[in-house]
Order: sequence, then C-alpha cells, then structure tokens
Amino acid sequence: MQKDILIFNLIRKELDRQRNGIELIASENFTSLQVMEAMGTVPTNKYAEGYPGKRYYGGCEVVDEIETLAIERLKKIFNCSWANVQPHSGAQANGAVFLAVMKPGEKFLGLDLSMGGHLTHGSPANFSGKTYQALHYGVTQEGIIDYEQLEVKTLAEKPKMIICGASAYSRDWDYKRIRTIADEVGAVVFADIAHPAGLIATGLLNDPFEHCHIVSSTTHKTLRGPRGGIIMLRHDFENPWGLKDPKGNLRMMSSLLDLAVFPGTQGGPLEHVIAAKAISFGEILSDDFKAYGKQIINNAQAMAKSFMSRGYHLISKGTDSHLMLIDLRNKNLTGKKAQETLDKAHITLNKNSVPFDDKSPFVTSGIRIGVPAVTTRGMKVEHMETMVSMIDRVLMNIDDENTIDLVRNEVKEFMKQFPLYPELG
Repeated sequence: MQKDILIFNLIRKELDRQRNGIELIASENFTSLQVMEAMGTVPTNKYAEGYPGKRYYGGCEVVDEIETLAIERLKKIFNCSWANVQPHSGAQANGAVFLAVMKPGEKFLGLDLSMGGHLTHGSPANFSGKTYQALHYGVTQEGIIDYEQLEVKTLAEKPKMIICGASAYSRDWDYKRIRTIADEVGAVVFADIAHPAGLIATGLLNDPFEHCHIVSSTTHKTLRGPRGGIIMLRHDFENPWGLKDPKGNLRMMSSLLDLAVFPGTQGGPLEHVIAAKAISFGEILSDDFKAYGKQIINNAQAMAKSFMSRGYHLISKGTDSHLMLIDLRNKNLTGKKAQETLDKAHITLNKNSVPFDDKSPFVTSGIRIGVPAVTTRGMKVEHMETMVSMIDRVLMNIDDENTIDLVRNEVKEFMKQFPLYPELG
C-alpha cells in the first residue's frame, strides 16, 4: 500500500507549528511520546463492546487486561472505588451522567456558559439544554462563583442535579458548600473537573470526591493524557430513584453509569486510546507529576501577576489553577481581534466571553489563557514575563505588521530552548 504522503506531510506541518509556537490554549497540552505511540497500535483493530469479562465479542482477553489496568490506575489516582474509562470525550462522559441520572425535561442547575460554564452544562445549543430543563447560576461582580444565587435557585427550583465545574473559571470550588445546598433538596452533585483534574489528582486543589456524588473529567488538559473522557465514583451507592435490575435488586449508581456509557451513549470503546490513557495514568502516579502540577500553578500565578502589572483586567483578579480569563474592554480590544492577531505571531490562545459580556460569543470581550502546555515544555516562572511581554507588544500594536513579524521571529527563537518531541526528528 502506498504511503499517503499528502496527509503525512500535513501531520509534519502540524508538528512544526506546535514546535515553533507558544501554546496557551487552556484545554491543550502535550502528551508524552509513549502516550502517542500507544494510540497508533493494534488495539485500534479490536471491537470490544461491553466491559472487561463481559464483552459481546470474542478475542478480548488482551484488551480486557489493558482496560482493567487503566481502571485500576485511575482508581488509585483519585482514591475511587469505581471508574469507567470508555467515554470517547468529556462531552460523552457528561452525556452518560445525564442519561444515568436525569429523565428528559427534568431540571438541573449548572454554571452559565457566559460566566465560564461548559456547553454540556446546559447550553441551549447542546443536548443538555435541548433534552433537559437547564437552570443556571453565575458569578459575582468580582468573578467568584455566586454561591448565594446557587442556593436561592436550588431551594426555589429543586433541581434533580447540580453541576459544579467550568471551562473558563480560574478559582477553586467550595464543593462542601454545594453539597450542603444540594442535600436540602436531595439533588445529585456532579463535578466536571475536566480542567483542574491534574491539579486535584496531586492534592493541589480541593477534592471534589469528598462531597460530590459523581465526578467526570477529560483525560487531556491538566491530566496530560490522550483525548478522552472518564467517569468516577469514590463511593458507590444505590440509586435514589428505585431503579431495579432484572433480579429485582436496586441498581447501584455504578451500574447505571456503565449502562449509560454502553450501550446508552456509545458502542465499541477505543481500546488503543484506553491503552494510552493507562500509560498517562501511570505517569500521573509518578513523583514527577506532582512537581509538574506545582509548576503549573506557580507559572499561572506569575503570568497573572505580570498581566495585571500591565493594566490588564483579570477576572477574579488572579488564579488558583492553570488558567486565567482576561477582560480586554479596558484595552479597547475584542477577544476575536486579539486571538486572530496573536495567531499571526504564532501565539495561540482563544477568545472567550467574560462575565456580563456585552459582545456576542463569536466576538467576545475576553481571552482565556492557560499554561499546562508551556509548562510541559519546561517553562518556569522566569519565562512567564517574557511571554506576557510578547503578547502585550502584539496587543498594543494590533495593526502593526512589522511588530507582529518581529514578535513571530522572537517566538520561534524563544521556543528553541524548549524542544518538543526531538525523537521525531
């Protein structure tokens, strides 16, 4: 079979883009080479509908071992009693949680997308907002979760589920307070920790498992694994709605969640990706990963301080985690313009709505910045000032092509200090 030179040349071009640019998208990271290698191996050929020991196809004895190893490592990371490693993405993991807990039309409460929430937390364009009755809480004028509003809405509306978690929120969460509120109405607390999962895994942020019934995450972002999703329970429990199995026993929540993943929301698991997940989970269990998590927080806080010293308006005036959200209105810039111009300088980040934004989601007043990827490449606190200086020069000379060209060249030289996948040549 002839090698597809066109596609492999494009893949090489993407490697060059990643090597030569500064990657500040908060959702992105760089996996280890062995994680990438696993994704290109023969488990991709194997259909394995079902779960280890309970498959619908023969020949699953080896992928059973792979998946079991992934599960056991994940349980060890988060001190859990049960985990499902099959979801193809974070959104599909969240879809399975909804299917296990909710009936169409029932109420749930999530953080408003415009305040930093996620599409699967009730956006009207998403299954979560189309299938269920989505209610929302927001943040205060200072950019902190409005727990009082959350409590008022919970007591008034009595949602079946409360979601805590976000895609553009830089502060830690008070899971204990949310659980106390939820218990007043018997609501299930579901934590989506896709963004801070790696920092939670290393004990650097509050532990949602102490107070939340169900926890989901992606396996990329701060966990630095392949793209995929996971669902976890620290303590399994009987479902509170009286759902029974064929033998008449009350179903455990783990059973409902397993059924919601398969056959509820997807068919065959991606066993090559699960192999890569298992590898990344092994990396997370190493001492090096905790040091990595600490460096992420140190880098993010140094970057936030540098932006604020230049007069940038950071939502909540800082960060506890890996990301920050910047309101550019005092700089007379839109997020769209900032993103597109920084792209020209090979600095990648994303436009993002800010709380109480007066611009559309396609334009936005802000940008979201995260440091997991640059931290993976070896950057330390002293490098944050250099990057902020480059970003500031571009944004303060937004229509000056000469400045953009100069910064682009500086970026390329700067990134030579931090080689990416040198083994690939």
